Amino acid sequence: MKTYIKTIALPMLAMAGLLTTSCELTEDNPHAGDASIQSFQSWEGLQKYCYSCLNDELYTASDWMISSEGGTDLWVAKANGDGYRADFYYESFSTNNNSTKKLWQQCYSMITNCNTVINEADKLIDGDPDVIRILVAEAKVLRGFYNYLLVSNFGPVTLNLESSASLTGNTNLRPSRSSEKDFYNQIEKDLTEAIPELGVTPYDDNKARVTKKTAIGLLARVYAQRAGLGKKYGDAEKYWKLAAETAEELINNAGTYGAYLYTDIADMWADANNRSNREALFIAGGADSNSEAFSATVKRNKLLAYSSGGLYDDLFGHNPTKNGQCYFYGRYNQQVWMPSKYLLYCFNPEWDRRWEYTFIYGWSDFSMEQCGWAAYKTGQKKLTEALCTKYGIDASHIDETIYPYADCDGKPSSFGGNQFPAKIWPKGETSGDVSKLLRVASSTAEFGQEGVAPTTKAYAIPYPIAVDDNRFNTVYVHEPVSAADKAKSTYVTVVLSDLFGSNGMPYGSTVNGSEAGNPPAIGNGTTNAGSCPSFHKFNWSYDGVFDNDLQRKNGDMFIMRMAEIYLLAAEARQMLGDGKTAAGHLNVLRKRAARPGTPESSWKLANATEDDIFDEYAREMCGEFTRWALFKRHNAFETRLPKYNPRAAKSFKAQYYNRPVSSDFLSTILNDQEYGDNGYGQTANSGIENIDK
Repeated sequence: MKTYIKTIALPMLAMAGLLTTSCELTEDNPHAGDASIQSFQSWEGLQKYCYSCLNDELYTASDWMISSEGGTDLWVAKANGDGYRADFYYESFSTNNNSTKKLWQQCYSMITNCNTVINEADKLIDGDPDVIRILVAEAKVLRGFYNYLLVSNFGPVTLNLESSASLTGNTNLRPSRSSEKDFYNQIEKDLTEAIPELGVTPYDDNKARVTKKTAIGLLARVYAQRAGLGKKYGDAEKYWKLAAETAEELINNAGTYGAYLYTDIADMWADANNRSNREALFIAGGADSNSEAFSATVKRNKLLAYSSGGLYDDLFGHNPTKNGQCYFYGRYNQQVWMPSKYLLYCFNPEWDRRWEYTFIYGWSDFSMEQCGWAAYKTGQKKLTEALCTKYGIDASHIDETIYPYADCDGKPSSFGGNQFPAKIWPKGETSGDVSKLLRVASSTAEFGQEGVAPTTKAYAIPYPIAVDDNRFNTVYVHEPVSAADKAKSTYVTVVLSDLFGSNGMPYGSTVNGSEAGNPPAIGNGTTNAGSCPSFHKFNWSYDGVFDNDLQRKNGDMFIMRMAEIYLLAAEARQMLGDGKTAAGHLNVLRKRAARPGTPESSWKLANATEDDIFDEYAREMCGEFTRWALFKRHNAFETRLPKYNPRAAKSFKAQYYNRPVSSDFLSTILNDQEYGDNGYGQTANSGIENIDK
């Protein structure tokens, strides 16, 4: 007798794969016998659930962010501390590492769901065949994506193509590994089969669903990652060529596939474009996605709470770091990472507007005059003799006032809590008259219009900040500034290089290699060693983005966007020896980032080197979950870590090219010693020695 699994049973199916390989080890009912899904409604519900971990965990929480970007040249622990030391520095890196365990569990769980959707589709007794075909194709793209995350991070683990054990009754407690070649062949098969079946517009007009351009973009990324195994398999040129051709197919025929690249970086990161971003190829949808399933499972992005260094508390009227909340910036109470010196100096803000659209480099206070919650004067700070002495501000500024930069509204909303979108106080305006406020531009086409601020994002402060701008209390600059020049402004001027010692590590923990506990050149050595520009790609200020607390925002996260396709094309051409073509692809991105009026000679490349590729990825994609994979496919850990992250270089070992197999998984299977842990010491063998032999 057949058992019809209703929608209510979906959580059981989803949980069934948490530790799966070809087996499902946390089955609620591992002996379900000949159960099957025959109802389209139940099957479709499981298909929707295949998206769930994207916005439920992977792209809205810190673990995957820190794991996918940490341990490279981009990020270091705040004040060189011990937070996430395994992910940032490979210290005490083990099979118990929380970030990689979560990635393992989430991917295998979703792969099992995708398998069930794909394998059970031909058993459905109802449903539109054309719709079923599209949804199967979506499941293949998602399975390919999750398998890509697994193989690129963990190497030769287990390729699982079986439906849930609650349907098959199969529980294998002695799983075997699969080769990386087999993984990539299956991923390529899934993506290439899906491309002709998917539409240019998403099914059900739901922007959170994958489309044809998603599959092509992911295929280019997969080919590039597979090319990194070319020395092992002897086919690097083949896969770099496939990566180049696939990326260029999407570039050259963007209109056919519905793909788009904004011509100005300010439009790419505009607050107004977050929920309808034309450059996005693949998103983790926010709470307003038009599918109930996506909306019901989303846990809102809380990455903004991690992506900041400390502030100079005594320069704020509202003192946002001490009271733990700020209606303008959000709740910055879990600061664990800061940009490396390499990353900060990748940017040349004289020509590159990606600087201010990536980092808050000028800190300010705020008011809430629009709603009457906080008067203009509450965001003001009068400079005292003590403050001027502490921060090297000239005595002529004593009793002068630092005024708010932003004013936040406060209004009830159906989006899940009060909304606090910001407007900008004009430079020189000190009356607190709300009629003078400037709204954030919805696009660069509005720049220069009356009543509109010259920025498309509330946190992107137009560069440079003038010496006489009294809306800021702290400004970070790249080039050295004399003490006499620093003293001219009412804000504290911090030279970025002064945050780091001669070994390139930030000031902070001397036990971990810092030269001193605090930067001696700033505030007489008494300020917070973790103070730094704040990464703000995942922080927005618009009506609808605010959640019911200030630690989370509801914005859409980009899993992949069109700029990466240009980078992949450039990377592949450079690896094939064609630096000129590679430079052409990079120049498209550099041109749109250039400030209006900047001479072409400032940004245009004639020939691209491998270092140029790494630098451009840093400028364009930092913080977007791509850096560790880039390092792996270029075998770059041993060459770049000693130059840009010496603390990580000290602990890095060759086996760390593959993440540790989850200890939870190993403790459940019966052949853990044979399966191995990828060389992290829980098992006698790594388990990968004889794969491919």
